[in-house]
Amino acid sequence: MAGPTKTAAAEYAAQGVRTNAVGPGFIDTPLLQSMEKQAYDDLVRLHPAGRLGRSEEVAEVIAFLLSGQASLVPGSHHLVDGGCTAP
Repeated sequence: MAGPTKTAAAEYAAQGVRTNAVGPGFIDTPLLQSMEKQAYDDLVRLHPAGRLGRSEEVAEVIAFLLSGQASLVPGSHHLVDGGCTAP
């Protein structure tokens, strides 16, 4: 994901196009809530944040990247995973 994002960002940034990637972790959705409790709890334990993400949290990162506040942020990859991939 990072390679194509950086390539597209480098190619189109001069034209005012921002290319970024968002990598959500496990998001607390009805599908995951229907899992067996033990399996759900195991997923939660994978996250240093101590919980699964919410779809609104992913949307907030995307909204930021689309906003003028991120006008100088091309070619980035933002993990929204509660630290799951950090360890």
